Amino acid sequence: DEISNYLKPHPPHAQYQQISGEYQWLSQPTKWLFNAEPAERAFLSVPTPDGARQTSRDFSNVPHLAGSPADFEQAKAILKIFQENFGVTPTDQLPLFDAGSVSSRQATLSIPTQSSPQAWIDTYYPILNTPLERELQVIGNDGKVIWNADVEEVEVEGDEAGKFAKTIGAWHGLSKAGDVMGKLVYVNYGRKEDFEELATKGVDLKGTIAIARYGGIFRGLKVKGAQEAGAIGCLIYSDPRDDGSVTMENGYKPYPDGPARHPDSVQRGSVQFLSMYPGDPSTPGYPSYPNATRSSSLNIPSIPSLPISWNNAKKLLQEISPSFNFTLDGAMSSTSVRLKNDVDVKVTPIWNTMAVVPGHIPDEVVILGCHRDAWVLGAGDPTSGTTAIVEIAKSVGTLLKKGWKPLRTLVIASWDAEEASASPGLVGSTEFGEDFEDFIREHVVAYLNVDVATKGSKFSLGGSPSLAHLLIQAATDLPHPTDANRTLLDARNDAGKLTGPAGGSHPKKPKRPLGQYDTGVRPLGSGSDYTVFLQRIGVASSDEGFGGTLTDPVYHYHSVYDSHRWQELYTDPGFHRHVAVAKHLGLVTLRMINTPVIPLNTTQYAYELDDYLAKVRNATVTHSIPVDLVPLERSIRSLQRSSVKLDRSRRRALRKLEKALKHLRPSQELFFHAFEMSRCSKRRWSTLRTWIKRVFGVPTTVEAPGHALYDEVSARASIEPYQGAAPDADISKHHKALRRAERALSVIRNLNKKLSSFERGFISKEGIKDREWYRNVVVAPGKWTGYGATTFPALTEAIVVEKNATLAQEEVQRLSTLLRKLSKELNLR
Repeated sequence: DEISNYLKPHPPHAQYQQISGEYQWLSQPTKWLFNAEPAERAFLSVPTPDGARQTSRDFSNVPHLAGSPADFEQAKAILKIFQENFGVTPTDQLPLFDAGSVSSRQATLSIPTQSSPQAWIDTYYPILNTPLERELQVIGNDGKVIWNADVEEVEVEGDEAGKFAKTIGAWHGLSKAGDVMGKLVYVNYGRKEDFEELATKGVDLKGTIAIARYGGIFRGLKVKGAQEAGAIGCLIYSDPRDDGSVTMENGYKPYPDGPARHPDSVQRGSVQFLSMYPGDPSTPGYPSYPNATRSSSLNIPSIPSLPISWNNAKKLLQEISPSFNFTLDGAMSSTSVRLKNDVDVKVTPIWNTMAVVPGHIPDEVVILGCHRDAWVLGAGDPTSGTTAIVEIAKSVGTLLKKGWKPLRTLVIASWDAEEASASPGLVGSTEFGEDFEDFIREHVVAYLNVDVATKGSKFSLGGSPSLAHLLIQAATDLPHPTDANRTLLDARNDAGKLTGPAGGSHPKKPKRPLGQYDTGVRPLGSGSDYTVFLQRIGVASSDEGFGGTLTDPVYHYHSVYDSHRWQELYTDPGFHRHVAVAKHLGLVTLRMINTPVIPLNTTQYAYELDDYLAKVRNATVTHSIPVDLVPLERSIRSLQRSSVKLDRSRRRALRKLEKALKHLRPSQELFFHAFEMSRCSKRRWSTLRTWIKRVFGVPTTVEAPGHALYDEVSARASIEPYQGAAPDADISKHHKALRRAERALSVIRNLNKKLSSFERGFISKEGIKDREWYRNVVVAPGKWTGYGATTFPALTEAIVVEKNATLAQEEVQRLSTLLRKLSKELNLR
């Protein structure tokens, strides 16, 4: 039919090679009205491997736990980078504002009225914790200690990062303090299905200590599952079985002598119940001001837990059986295990460093963000992302020095407390989002995130389907970081080169199945700072970076050995991948802030809902839950039709603007003739530049040079004095073209409001059952996954988790109502 022809889908499971011809103009709209290539070339010339390498060294040379003095020093270092590159003059007093203060609120709320770049630091006050005394022991039946574990990482020669092995203890952020003893039980990944399998086998975990391996789901949900099953403690370890072919068993030396996992490394991390709500656990839904009212935390464990090394895990598993074979059978240790976890819980200041570069349209805002804090050194997580942000800041600064000014306003954020004591508690970004929710809803058109930019060889893109074409086109336009014959997009198929033993095979991760309209850009669940923007407020969001494969050197996640040496030696020799992410994210940002029509493809999203519905339909069959999905299917069809109409409207508006601009030629004769006309006509011509500013949303008292489209409209509407006369017909023709341009620009402004608010239409104030903080009913982190995305989450979980047909039908009705309402709101009036 007409609609399916209008959106040309890729065949299922096919590699996405190019943008559909119908929609290529959406991903490169800058070429419609003016030439953006000079600005893009200048921008892309700035990021360099040497610059990236230096930033990596500078920001991963010391531990910088959230709320620590080193973290504050880095917040100020980022502030200085923003000031130097954006031309912000430092003041005698540091622009450091307590959240909730007049200065803090004014700094953000005044963004739409700013005429020059600004930079400042906001301080929030969440509840965090840090490690105190921790013990892990095997206790014999006579009550005596048989074995005492060293719960810390160990210092090894070969990487100077080792000297910080015991600086920040190995513990779980937001873990429960406690001292417990019980029999040990292996629970595999600690997933909901693992505990259900043990229950069906008649295993009673009451009073036991569960030992789970990392992977599969977010670590906090492993502790939640153990707690709900009756366990009194939980241990989580890194298992080399999940490291693919790069293991000591396969002959690879452990880091720092080789690429395999060091058996004494430990993955720190939060055990907050992320899928309930992120941010400060004591202020759910509202910001953590200094004087905030604290509530009881509902999203943190009630049992103690510890992260442990593979060496320690091997010893403990042998207490279950000397020849332990990892069978999930509920076998218990003959001895007891004692787990002690003591933590210091307190209100801790954290610091978000913010910068704003005002645009000609100041009330349309794009936010670019990366967190800054780390569990220890964090060369990969998050310094590789910080490196990209710094290179982008340098690039923007270079353009500003050339007289450029963006069409839209750009905000860059260096978030704090995404990691330590809360990881991924996403505290800094979440508190900002809860603090300025109304501002974000009104003004923010997109949030672009980077976290771990480089930890392996495979390039990955995640984000709202509305951003997919923009992300893919930018990756197509950039070269592969190490192969001149391929593009960056081709790096999505890359893998490491470290296979198993000669003649052997290496494991492969199953690929995410692609739906009929899937672009290969994965939907976002949670785990990084886009969460509050996407899942609570409904802002189109993205995330990207090079991830690891099963044949890459093993990434020491949240370990002291996530170090600059590891990056330079194993992950990104030459720092070409760091630069690739900086250029790609920068190019996406540039195109987002510089195009007349916001490059959001609502039709791609509307059609991708068909794939989401197909998953729900399969779930009803798998779980034998009868649900009438026809109302939802009809509402999706209605949304698709409305979105296609919106696309046609913006194409017409752009064509009309382009046509009008062709007739707005500089005309000296016109100016002279107009000058001789009546006072009314003279005033009319003298306010042309004011009119242009008004259409673009520029304060009339502020001169606004530097944007190609703005300058083009201004130049074509400006008239120079000339001795001569022009026919009245020429003036009338010029007036008509001017009015046509004005009408086209007004339509574009209205279109942009429709586009930027599209995903707001997925927000339900009631939220998702049992985790009402999450309000996006089209995509959210899975209730029992945390990181991974669940599409149509409330409906899917009513079927899969609750197995409740009545609740599922109610969710169908809620979704249908929201989508029908959104369909009507897309119509231009």
